[in-house]
This record gives sequence, structure tokens and C-alpha cells, in this order.
Amino acid sequence: MNDVKLVAAFVENKPGQVAHFTKILAGANINIRWVAVASTGPFGVMKFLVSDPEKACEALKHEGSVVKLVDALAIEVPDKPGGLHAVADCLVKHNINLDNASGFIANDRAILVIEVSNHDLAHEVLQKDGFRVLSQKELPV
Repeated sequence: MNDVKLVAAFVENKPGQVAHFTKILAGANINIRWVAVASTGPFGVMKFLVSDPEKACEALKHEGSVVKLVDALAIEVPDKPGGLHAVADCLVKHNINLDNASGFIANDRAILVIEVSNHDLAHEVLQKDGFRVLSQKELPV
């Protein structure tokens, strides 16, 4: 099945955290393709879409970080008005909750990264609706 793994790091919300994590990943020769940072109060979560999620987790854990791999889907969507709506509409028709979403443009391709309540069903219905679900290796550099 085509899916991607995000590296989720649980962090204290203070200056220098992004620099700390990106230094570790750079030192492990990990390419960061996408990052999301969310905090609430004294703590937060950083999520990374990287070239080698398992190696990234290992490097971060070795430095004492609390990390885990999170299943996600990376979907190529039309880079035009309504692209996100088409994905959201497909999911709601199948009663699938969209837990987290973010997107980026790379190499003239719009990529939507989503976390959903029913990963396997979402993968299936998105493909049936004609969306291209990318594997980790298919992600743009």
C-alpha cells in the first residue's frame, strides 16, 4: 500500500527546538521534505516528512528525543481552486475524519499530506476517486 510515515517529535515549547532537531537530522544526512510545528502552552509537536523516517527516528531517539512514526497519506492534488475541497469531499462521503492536513508545492506538483481516522479506507476511496496516493519514495525531493 502506498503510504508515508511522518516523524512526530514531542517537544518543549522554547527557543532553539527547531534548530536542535534540524541539526540532528542534518547530521544523520536526512532530507526534510516538509515540516509542521504546532504548540499549545509549554509543549508542542513537530512533524517531519523526511527521506528516511526510520533512520530519522533512530537519530532523534539516540539524542534523547521522544518521537514516533505516524501513518499519513500523501496525495497529489490539482494545483487549482477546489483541489483541497475535492479531497475533503471524498473523505466526508465515506465518513472519514480528517485529523490533520497540510500541503506544499514541489516541482510544480501540489502535495497534500493528511492524517485520517481510517487510513486504509481513505487510501482506497481516494484512489477510486482518481487521486494519486504517493509512496515515500515518490515524494518530490
